Amino acid sequence: MQDNQDIPVEALVEEFLGARAVRKPSEHTLLAYRRDLHAVLRLIGENVTLGDLSPRVLRSAFARFAAGRAPASVYRAWSSWNSFFGFLVVDGVVAGNPMPAVGKPRMATPSPKPLRGEDTPEQLLAAVNQVDERQRDPWPERDVAVLALALCAGLRLSELLALRAGSVMGRPGERRVEVAGKGGRPRAVPIEPELDAVVERYVESRRLRFGRVRPDDPLLVDRRGEPLRRGGLQYLVQSCFRRAGVSDRVPRGAQLHALRHTFATRLAEDGANASEIMRLLGHASLTTSQGYIEVTAAQQRAAVRANRTNRALGRLQ
Repeated sequence: MQDNQDIPVEALVEEFLGARAVRKPSEHTLLAYRRDLHAVLRLIGENVTLGDLSPRVLRSAFARFAAGRAPASVYRAWSSWNSFFGFLVVDGVVAGNPMPAVGKPRMATPSPKPLRGEDTPEQLLAAVNQVDERQRDPWPERDVAVLALALCAGLRLSELLALRAGSVMGRPGERRVEVAGKGGRPRAVPIEPELDAVVERYVESRRLRFGRVRPDDPLLVDRRGEPLRRGGLQYLVQSCFRRAGVSDRVPRGAQLHALRHTFATRLAEDGANASEIMRLLGHASLTTSQGYIEVTAAQQRAAVRANRTNRALGRLQ
């Protein structure tokens, strides 16, 4: 290990990013790793070598990095460096990971942000399924497929972008969508015949527009037949909300994630336990899945509290 002390850290960062790229994460994830690693590295100095990265130096750099930044940004950078050192340990470059000695913000588990309104998902799908003549090139089959995969399979934005035409597979009655999940964790989500039919209707409409669709082709494409990208998919979903007139029912900052949260919340409302929700949504922690059940219980309590008969009983006291 001693001979490794003079290795330039920038070179090791590139090795780490190369190894991460093999897992096929989203472009956004790789950029975040690069940004976080280089931002802290610049605070340490120029031409930093592995021997310079003592816990004391890292603590000092992170203290300066945290100034003026949100806790979530600091936590993400800490996680990037923790993953980086984990890679070096596994590769035998360093003997141990110094990041446990570097402080990190305590992050509260974010609360779910489903669409507001009992019938909002159904209203959204019905509206988007109609051809909107105001659009330059309407493609309701594609738009409904995007919404349905988030609402009925709980897919993240990055997971939607990673789907291939052959990702939906299985025999009738056992159909599923194979998902490249967060952190490289694959999962299979069962799909019902209704969602299967929506995806097939979209694929057929795509064949009519652009010709043959091969199993390895990206599933979601734009109106020119090019693979949808992050910004394009976000704009598509926002446009769907506007066309359906439900933008005011989308929690602030949620957008496509509100559809995934709606899927999870309805699972909890219909009796799914935390373990089932964890597997279907690809959560790394059971605590995250438990949050949907706790929110549902709180909503039920609020509904009971709003019952006018309860208020009448109060007046009898």
